[in-house]
Order: sequence, then structure tokens, then C-alpha cells
Amino acid sequence: MSLQEGDTVPEFSLPTDGGGTLSRADLKGGKAVIYFYPKDMTSGCTTEAEGFRDAIADFQAAGTRVVGVSKDSVKRHDNFKAKHDLPFTLISDADGTLCEAFGVWVEKSMYGRKYMGIERATFLVDGDGVIRQAWRKVKVTGHVAAVLKAAQAL
Repeated sequence: MSLQEGDTVPEFSLPTDGGGTLSRADLKGGKAVIYFYPKDMTSGCTTEAEGFRDAIADFQAAGTRVVGVSKDSVKRHDNFKAKHDLPFTLISDADGTLCEAFGVWVEKSMYGRKYMGIERATFLVDGDGVIRQAWRKVKVTGHVAAVLKAAQAL
């Protein structure tokens, strides 16, 4: 299954950095960017997270919450947030249920070796929990600006 524009975000309640939890209900009433990334502390994921960090005031001005999701542990998320001063929530989807629901747990290939991993993807969700825009197979350069522009237009 793969969620598309017009689909509703499924119910979820998962642990976050700082020992919290986040559910679909917590996102209700405001816009949200939910972005999926492969792994904390890697170069592409760090660059993407820092891009969202650097634009957080603009996202907030657009009434949009930013949430990152990977399969990393809460402890690893805490370290990642502290090291890079990230001002947004990171969800720990350790068992991959949210990744599966969004269709971002996919077969990847590197140097001829196939493996399962998280496809870098971003979803812009409205206050009713409906996906209004989806970016799949994201290239980090210029991505945050494109998401911000869409959030401002929504």
C-alpha cells in the first residue's frame, strides 16, 4: 500500500524524541509536514534535517508543523536532535508500521546489492489529516524550499 494525495493519514501513536508520543490526533487542526528519512547521523539525512531546521520559522509562520520519521530509536533521535539543534519532533517508527502505511519501506539497491530501507519521502497534510501533496524519491537539494512553498500555498 502506498498513500497518495487525497488519502487520509492512518491512525498512529508512536514514541518520539524526549520520551513523548505523537498520534494522528495530535496533528489535527493544523497543517503538518511528515518527512521520512533513512537514518539519523548520515550525511543526506543530516542535510535534510538541517534544511527543515533552518526554515522552521517560515514553516511556523505558515501554520505548519514539521515531523521527521525514521526507524531509529528514541535515544538515537535524542542524540541527533541535540547534535544538530533540531527544533521539531522526530518519531521513532522502530517496527516500521508508519513507514509501511505510507509506502516508504521499499526495496533499494546499492552497488548491486538489494535491501529494504526507507525511501526519502515527504507528505504535506492539511488540518483534517488529508495528504495534499507528496514528494517521493526526494533529492535533498532544494527540497525544503519546495515543501515550504507548498505549505504556504495550502
